[in-house]
Amino acid sequence: MNILVELVKENTRAVVPITLIVVLLNFTLVPLGLPLILRFLAGAVLIIVGLSLFLLGVEIGITPMGSETGSCLVKTNRLDWVLLGGLLLGFFISIAEPGLMVLAQQVDFVTLGAISSSSLLVVVSIGLAIMVVLGFLRVFFNIPLKVFLLVSYIIIFILAFFTQPEFLAIAFDASGATTGILAVPFLLALAVGISRLRKDSKASEKDSFGLVAIASAGAIMAVMVLNIIIGTQEYAVAHLEPLQLESVEILRPFLGYVVGALNESLISLLPLTVALFVLQKVLFHLDKRSFARLVKGFLYAFIGMVIFFIGVNGGFMEISAELGLRLASLDNKIWLVLIAFLIGFFTILAEPAVFVLTHQIEEVTSGYVKRKAVGAALSIGVGCAVALATVRILVPTMELWHLLLPGYIIAIGMMYFVPTLFVGIAFDAGGVATGPMTATFILAFVQGAASAFEGANLLRDGFGMIALVAMAPILALQVLGFIFQARSRKQGVDSDAQS
Repeated sequence: MNILVELVKENTRAVVPITLIVVLLNFTLVPLGLPLILRFLAGAVLIIVGLSLFLLGVEIGITPMGSETGSCLVKTNRLDWVLLGGLLLGFFISIAEPGLMVLAQQVDFVTLGAISSSSLLVVVSIGLAIMVVLGFLRVFFNIPLKVFLLVSYIIIFILAFFTQPEFLAIAFDASGATTGILAVPFLLALAVGISRLRKDSKASEKDSFGLVAIASAGAIMAVMVLNIIIGTQEYAVAHLEPLQLESVEILRPFLGYVVGALNESLISLLPLTVALFVLQKVLFHLDKRSFARLVKGFLYAFIGMVIFFIGVNGGFMEISAELGLRLASLDNKIWLVLIAFLIGFFTILAEPAVFVLTHQIEEVTSGYVKRKAVGAALSIGVGCAVALATVRILVPTMELWHLLLPGYIIAIGMMYFVPTLFVGIAFDAGGVATGPMTATFILAFVQGAASAFEGANLLRDGFGMIALVAMAPILALQVLGFIFQARSRKQGVDSDAQS
């Protein structure tokens, strides 16, 4: 239970900054009214409880399953088993990712069902699974991570020329959303197991990073290929209407989402649960007590996911969309950009996965790179990314690729001058940064802002924010890599050897 208490504290830290910003705005710039505030607070409490139970399940059930799978697959000394395991588990873990499910539901809603949530989930999960397999092969054939990522993003840039703008935003958003609170720890644990394919301890350490980045590239490619296959189309787009305060109810919306949350959670976790029982029979052969602990973890994850979805759909996203809409409707648009920056700045600091990442970087570098410096760089980067997402709405001529293309060109160029360990950490961090708060509150906030303008396309302008947030840590942490390298050289230390 000590783990659960710590998780509740971490998730409270994640939700409280956003809650305080909303309450402060309610009493200053955009009064929302008591019913909306109470509903938002109820949703926030449900999200804290749901995320805590879900992450407890990930901690004691799903992540150990990933680590055990990686170790057992390596012990078989059969490459075909390793690749098949990576393919199936990559698919199942992506399907079950809450952040991706929220994004898919939003795409379904905005396109009035023309791009269904189920089809997007399946396509993205296939892309991620294929790239997980290729990530395993990279380790097996000793292909440098820098080369692999360079080739992957060259392919992405080529596909981008044949992808319509609406799908470009969805593709990069899917990349960030699919590597969230479930996929990241599982893939990291799987990567640690698979990295033992390399006997050299230094190479094995570096191969422990990068799989999340490789997997997220697969999500981008999959959505782009889907668009190329179905061809360019015009989509009828939903329009968000302002909430009528007098008709706002507090508890009824939550009750209305219970059945849907149960169904979505069951469908998401069922394939991975079946895989657990199959792997126990074929590979794991754990004792009853150890296996029961894994099963208990899956049960916690299921209950947590249900509560999380009820909180998100019933009281969180609708209010955040309303907040974005009202801020965008103010005469002084600078408030929209400023609030967007503050939301990004404080949210990233409180993301549970970022808390883990900053400690991991400090530990790997033996305290040389302080977690406070990492946190500051991430906060500024993500704050700017969310602000840029709102600027893109305010400036109709600014396309998403105007920001992503130079950003990724710089990021890819930097990785040839940064210590190898920092490359893997930086690209993995892109997935870590796009956690539950980004996929829920900030996504809805940006979509609400986009809906405030006449002629704005909610599909084109309301998506793309997750993509920008995912890119920010790649740049920020590689800059830290430069600083780390420069300081190491100044002290006569080989930073690559040290890392």
